[in-house]
Amino acid sequence: MSMNLEATRTFSIEIIQTLQAAGFQALWAGGCVRDLLLGKPSKDFDVATNATPDQVRDVFGHDRTLPIGASFGVITVQGGKRRGQVEVATFRTDLGYSDGRRPDDVRFSSAEEDAQRRDFTINGMFYDPIHKKVLDYVGGQRDLKNRLVRSIGNPYKRFEEDKLRMLRAVRFSSTFAFDLEMQTQHAVREYASHIHVVSAERIAAEMRRMLTDERRMIAVRMLRDLTLLHEILPEADSTVGHALRWSETYHSLERLPVGDFRVAMALLLRYACQDSLLNGKPLKPIYPADEVCRRWKLTNDEAKIIQWLLRYEHTIRHADQVAWPKLQRLLIADPAPLLIAMGYAVQRARDNSTVGVEHAESCLSLPEEELNPDPLLSGSDLIKAGFTPGPQFHRVLETIRDEQLEKRLNTTDEALAFAKANWE
Repeated sequence: MSMNLEATRTFSIEIIQTLQAAGFQALWAGGCVRDLLLGKPSKDFDVATNATPDQVRDVFGHDRTLPIGASFGVITVQGGKRRGQVEVATFRTDLGYSDGRRPDDVRFSSAEEDAQRRDFTINGMFYDPIHKKVLDYVGGQRDLKNRLVRSIGNPYKRFEEDKLRMLRAVRFSSTFAFDLEMQTQHAVREYASHIHVVSAERIAAEMRRMLTDERRMIAVRMLRDLTLLHEILPEADSTVGHALRWSETYHSLERLPVGDFRVAMALLLRYACQDSLLNGKPLKPIYPADEVCRRWKLTNDEAKIIQWLLRYEHTIRHADQVAWPKLQRLLIADPAPLLIAMGYAVQRARDNSTVGVEHAESCLSLPEEELNPDPLLSGSDLIKAGFTPGPQFHRVLETIRDEQLEKRLNTTDEALAFAKANWE
């Protein structure tokens, strides 16, 4: 655990101590309890209490608390730059979810009632770090032992309340290598078409977490089997419905050596984009990848790199057959290591012939003066030599760069002579 997380953990315990000393019940809640019982590090240390939001603010002071989520019973207690901040939530019962996301209203309640509103049993436990005691009203400890993801109460009701829970069910099952309880599975399949009420940002956030995990291929397979993949990424239907394409995509995700969302997305969309890549222009957006990026509201950087990976993955897989100037321009691009990772994943899924990718990787490790030597000429050099600025400048400089990389031109004088001889 990093120093900052350890400091936040300690801070959360101090909050619990302070609330208990003031006469309130205060406990760790949710994911951090699950992670504690699994022996895994946790990133969040949420506190639940029977103190009302106003009482929490009175205990810690208004200058140290933020009432951002006060309408849902959540107060943020600030611990400073080093210790971070901790959310303190009042035990509550949610009253209706008309938008399929947030409760319409809440009623403050007890720990036992609060547990019943949560999503899955493994996330519905509480822990008192002062007295070292687990409070489990939903059978979470049993399901952790049995490695099972199960909805609390009626799964249809849980998914009706918040449709995103369907994606979370897949994420928890795949990440922890747990089974998804049968009734919970049935409910996901029945409600899968309702996932569209969830915002694009929330869907993308869950997919980022799934696709950056080492068990990403299990998550994608579960999404397919539960029909969620068809709903959130119909562009992948042509891959899912084709046995060889699906097998290659699945095993590519399995063999991906890096946990990078952009590479995983490119692998998922690779076959869907084949026609666009074969018939499109180099600078034209790649269909349907560009549409998926817009729909999920991915960042410009994510959209740009996903399409760049799709455009050049074939080239990098056959890098040993590519002219050096063309390969060099790929290797000096910032996402080159991601392209190589994608190349390895695809080739290892296909026939394990990675000669081309290995060649690219060896070239990437060349000394800087060999991989990316300073250009022999610039546009200002051409102007000084009497060339008139214009569209041909780029073509001239690119051709001279090719000659330099092929070591047919080695000095500025040679480059100028070459330019004059060919574009006089």
